[in-house]
Amino acid sequence: MNVKSQLKIYQWKGTHPSGKRMSGKILARHENEVRHQLKDQRIKIRKITVKNLSFIARSRQRASAKEITELTRQISTMLATGIPIVQILKLVAGNSNKAEMHSILMNITQHIEAGAPLASAMRSASPLFDNLYLALVTTGEQSGGLDVIFERIVIYREKTEKLKSQIFKALIYPSMVLLVSVMVSYIMLVFVIPQFESMFRGFGSELPWFTRKVLAVSEFTQNYMGRGVAMFIFLIMLIKFIRKRSERVRLLLGHISLRLPVIGPVIEKASIAKLSRTLATGVSAGIPILSSIKTSAATANHICFQYALNEVSRDTAAGMPLYIALRNTQIFPEIAIKMVMIGEESGRLDNMLNKLAIIYETEIDSTIDNLDKILEPLVVIILSILVGSLVIAMYLPIITLADVVG
Repeated sequence: MNVKSQLKIYQWKGTHPSGKRMSGKILARHENEVRHQLKDQRIKIRKITVKNLSFIARSRQRASAKEITELTRQISTMLATGIPIVQILKLVAGNSNKAEMHSILMNITQHIEAGAPLASAMRSASPLFDNLYLALVTTGEQSGGLDVIFERIVIYREKTEKLKSQIFKALIYPSMVLLVSVMVSYIMLVFVIPQFESMFRGFGSELPWFTRKVLAVSEFTQNYMGRGVAMFIFLIMLIKFIRKRSERVRLLLGHISLRLPVIGPVIEKASIAKLSRTLATGVSAGIPILSSIKTSAATANHICFQYALNEVSRDTAAGMPLYIALRNTQIFPEIAIKMVMIGEESGRLDNMLNKLAIIYETEIDSTIDNLDKILEPLVVIILSILVGSLVIAMYLPIITLADVVG
């Protein structure tokens, strides 16, 4: 089954067992889902027609990673009470607010009722179930401890989502500072300064050097701003195009992102925290270390760490201890390497990896809290310099003229 199938509107006409003719519409990804639902309602189908859903409507009905986490929490809670997995899926599907989520759950249910394992059914239903998720579910099915596994998946996904929100919080503030600075400068240069320029023409004397330079910048901005924005957009699209087709460019951009001031260390700590949490979750669930490393590489958010873990996987498969393989990549900090070494030697690798993730998550919290305190005065300083410089440039001729008249 094609997991990339999009939601469509299926309009149906049928007959109820009582003989009453009925019609309606169902949002689904596949026609067989519609037939399955109508069969459960004992409706004899006479006709089904399909229509495409608008982009906006499809976006509203699209399932997200956050909803998969919520689904996992519901499955974990109900499994602990002894409810069978098929019944759980049907209950959750019946209460789902989004059509795609309902479609995914019904798809999984149909596969399980046909005899497929849960992990295989999830893989067929949606790409939102990543490799780690499926590997853990497979382990739970084999060990008979699905309830424990789903609880571990919930903890892992909730912590990962919290980490993503922290990174977003860290990135949004500097972005807003830059955006506000650019907007204030643009408004001053394009709308305010030209008003002063028309007044300066009547002075009949040479303007101060600083004022002339600001007027030149204003004129340049008015004449070439459109071309500059078009060029900037073109460069962004060109970089994306090259990045998509060149691993070397992706790696280069990845290394640059890790060296950015303020943001680089946050990205590095977040990547290590996520990898540590992923490895710990896999190892503690009984997944072999090599499989856990490969899964961590596949789910890594940063290309540099993805490549590093692929190297670690090759070295570990050749018999090298994990901590030495990590050191050879020259990307992991010494504290991470030492904690992995202690975990390997003590036989408590999962425990040490969880502790490592907690250390870095705590550091990220502290960094983001301090970032707010650092950037607030920085915003005031930057805007004061920008606006103050432009105001001074505009009033210098007036002050000079006043001195001459005096």
